[in-house]
Amino acid sequence: MGISGTTIGSYAPDFEIPGIDGAVHHLARYLERFRAVGVIVMCNHCPYVQMYLARLAQIQVEFAEQGFTLIGINANDESQFPADSFEQMKSFAVEQRLNFPYLRDVTQDVARSFGAECTPQAFLIDQTGVLRYSGAIDDNPQHPGAVKHSYLRDAITQLLSGNEIVTTLTTPVGCSVKWRLA
Repeated sequence: MGISGTTIGSYAPDFEIPGIDGAVHHLARYLERFRAVGVIVMCNHCPYVQMYLARLAQIQVEFAEQGFTLIGINANDESQFPADSFEQMKSFAVEQRLNFPYLRDVTQDVARSFGAECTPQAFLIDQTGVLRYSGAIDDNPQHPGAVKHSYLRDAITQLLSGNEIVTTLTTPVGCSVKWRLA
């Protein structure tokens, strides 16, 4: 990974952060209920996130019955980017019809622990809490019909079928995470 963070085969950082639904979301509780969890570091204003929203919704629908869920996490500094505030996240989720939980990482500790570099960036975690894939959702943000490698979808399929994940690490493409200025 470009910055320090969780490496493939290591335990993913547990987290307990608020969601736009008013609840506190704890990764450990998700791991008790799901066979796999896909954490997507995302935000409201990034054009790359917006290009991927329909594909993420489809992934959620496609794998939900198999014991999988996505979790969106926004870690962007809202003082620099007011469009990424908690209140704006609520509006964004309704407007975009998000079909998975959307959480706020105000301290940015979760994104840093994962080693997030950009939005969107995917992290696939197995039921034991081990990170199995990190990187891009697929190889073509701009043209869904031209995708040749669906990295996240393939990793989920391989994980849920009990097979080894062929591609475990790719370079994410998107906007940089908007870190707080010191």
